[in-house]
Amino acid sequence: MELKRVVVTGLGALTPIGNTIDAYWDALISGKSGCAPVTYFDTEHFKTKFACELKNFKATDFFDRKEARKMDRFAQYAMVASDEAIIDAKLDLDTINKLRVGVIWGAGIGGIETFQNEVMNFANGNGTPRFNPFFIPKMIADIAPGNISIKHGFMGPNYTTVSACASSANAIFDALNLIRLGHCDVIVTGGSEATVNQSGMGGFNAMHALSTRNESPETASRPFDGTRDGFVLGEGAGALILEDYDHAKARGAKIYAELIGGGLSSDAHHMTAPHPDGIGVIAVMKNCLENAGIQPEDVDAINTHGTSTPLGDVAELKAISEVFGTHAKNININSTKSMTGHLLGAAGAIEAIAAILSIEHGIVPPTINHVTPDENIDPELNLTLNKAQKRDVKIAMSNTFGFGGHNACVVFKKLD
Repeated sequence: MELKRVVVTGLGALTPIGNTIDAYWDALISGKSGCAPVTYFDTEHFKTKFACELKNFKATDFFDRKEARKMDRFAQYAMVASDEAIIDAKLDLDTINKLRVGVIWGAGIGGIETFQNEVMNFANGNGTPRFNPFFIPKMIADIAPGNISIKHGFMGPNYTTVSACASSANAIFDALNLIRLGHCDVIVTGGSEATVNQSGMGGFNAMHALSTRNESPETASRPFDGTRDGFVLGEGAGALILEDYDHAKARGAKIYAELIGGGLSSDAHHMTAPHPDGIGVIAVMKNCLENAGIQPEDVDAINTHGTSTPLGDVAELKAISEVFGTHAKNININSTKSMTGHLLGAAGAIEAIAAILSIEHGIVPPTINHVTPDENIDPELNLTLNKAQKRDVKIAMSNTFGFGGHNACVVFKKLD
C-alpha cells in the first residue's frame, strides 16, 4: 500500500505572546517574553506569582455569553485557534466531504479550572450536591474536539490524545498516520490548555517544578541558562490543518510545509524526571528520522522541549548530540518556551507551528533570556541565543516530552 503524503494547509494560534498566527510569529522572531505577574487570582500564598497568561482575550468576543458559560477555557481556546486554522486553510465547508474530515486534539489536563471551581463551590456550600449540569461536559478533555466537530459537522475520527505535555504532538502524529493510510482527507489537529489557576499553580509548585524568579518574571523562562530554576506555566492553543497532498493540490490550497514523519517512545524511568542519559529522547528522535525516511544530517533546525528545568535541558541536548553526532553543531537548536512559557498539552502544537513558520520564512526564533553558560552543555551547540537567526530551513523537527516518560517528535519539510 502506498502511503499518502501529508501537508499543512492551515494554522491557528492563541498564545501568551500573540492571539493570531501573525501576532505569534512577529513576537517569536522579535524575542518577546509573554511572562508577567498573574492577574487571574491572588497569588499571595503561592511560591510562584507569575505565568504566561493570554493577553486581551475575552470569550465574549468569540461566543455569546450563554455559549461561553458552557465551555471551560481550554475548550474556548481550542475553538478559537481551530477556527483561525480552518479559515486560513480556505476549506469550503459547503462542499468538502465531512465524513472524511477528522478532529484529533491534545490536552494534558483538560478542564481543571471547571473541576476546581465546582468542587470549591460544593465544599463552601451546605453540603448539598448541587453541581452545574455542565460540570462533566465542560471538564472532560475530549470535549474540545467534540465541540469543534459539532460546530462544523466534521464526522471523521474524533478524539483527544492525553500524554501530558506530549499530548498535542501525539495528536499531530496520530493525524499524520490516519491521512497517510487513506482514512481521512483532512484533519484538524493541535492542542489547548488552561491551567493558570490555583490548582495548576499550586500543584506544580508543590512538585518544585516551577520557576520562582518573582523579582524578574519576564526573564524566568531561560532554557539552557546556567541559572534556570524551573518552567513557567503558560496557556493557549495551537491548531494545524493537515491534508492529503493530492486533496490539497486539487483544491489549490496554500501549502506551508509537508509533515514527513513522527516518532513516539517512553523513558520507562520515572514519573516526572527525564532519564539522565536521555535514552527515551534518543529513541524518539531516531524513530522520527526513520519514520520520515531522512538522515540526521538532513535536519536544519530543532525546536526542543527545552522547558528551563535543570535536569531536562541537559538530558535533551545530550540526546541531540548522541543522535546527530558532529552534525549537531550545524543545527539551529532553540526553545520557544523561553517566550511562551510551557503550554503543557498545547506545547507540541504551538512549537510545531513555530517550526513550520521557520521553514516558511527562513528564520529561526531565538532562545531568549540566556545570560550564564551551563558547564554541562556543549558550548559548540548553536542554541540560537537571544536573537533570531536567518537560515534556509528545509527540514525542521519539534520535540515534546511529558510526565510519565511520554516522548513525541514530529518533523516537517519544505515542499519540493
